[in-house]
Amino acid sequence: MNYKGGVGKTTVTSNIAAELAHQGKRVLLIDLDPQANLTLSFVSFEEWRNLDHQKRTIKDWYDEFLDHNTNAPLRNSIISPYQVNNKLHTFFNQDGKIDLICSHLELIHVDMELSSRLGGPTDRAIRGNYLRVLSLLKRNLDSLREEYDVILIDCPPNFNIVTQNAMVASDYYIVPAKADYLSTLGIHTLIRHIHILKDKYNHHLRQGDANQLTEISPEMLGVVFTMISTNGKKPITIQQEYMRQVRNDFHIFTSYLRENKTLYADAPESGIPVVLKKVTRQQEDVIKEIQNLAIEVQQLANL
Repeated sequence: MNYKGGVGKTTVTSNIAAELAHQGKRVLLIDLDPQANLTLSFVSFEEWRNLDHQKRTIKDWYDEFLDHNTNAPLRNSIISPYQVNNKLHTFFNQDGKIDLICSHLELIHVDMELSSRLGGPTDRAIRGNYLRVLSLLKRNLDSLREEYDVILIDCPPNFNIVTQNAMVASDYYIVPAKADYLSTLGIHTLIRHIHILKDKYNHHLRQGDANQLTEISPEMLGVVFTMISTNGKKPITIQQEYMRQVRNDFHIFTSYLRENKTLYADAPESGIPVVLKKVTRQQEDVIKEIQNLAIEVQQLANL
């Protein structure tokens, strides 16, 4: 996640997932961004529209809570995108897989309705409603943990209730960022908001009946720089300076993703992430960067 849009969050998510699946891991992707870029990176618009008609998006899953004060099993929303899994199994002969829970353009309206459920007439009611709403995703993902080696969540560029659901459910988080002023400006604020959420959630948990909930402590794995311009196989000087500034305060991944419009532009349309594509010898460095990033993620998260 990052408060700045257009920094490569979806590219990082989809390619880490694809590389981990290529290594034989079972990966679940959850698209919580109303723009649905991750969703449309794996399924066509027609396929998404059919899922919408079947009410199998994350928006419909939240609607079930808003309409009936209960949740349908989250597994009912899971799909297995054909193109990427077919390539993993037939071309690479891998047992790994990528499953997906799709987003919806109207997810933003769900967020506003969830916010209205946080109040109550007494402190106990407020505390109970807060924990119930903020732990919606966590409660349901816990029941799927044995079925997947990794669950990756692509978040919108804000800290709304749906994003907070993702953070409460997560063990770790990654901040993708371009090496420029606007993309790195909000990292301190983002991390401060995550600490505030953690303290508030755990405080409410300790005040009363936790109903089998546990305290949260999402850990930042680091900042991964994207869309890097290179000169002599190194980032250009101005980007190196922004990377140095961020390194002074936070851990940054050794691996970064360079700008390559030729490779990255058509990946969503093909349904196959860049890391699984057949490339020219000149493009092999791009694939190696993604592979190295996935290795770093595994090492830092003890996967």
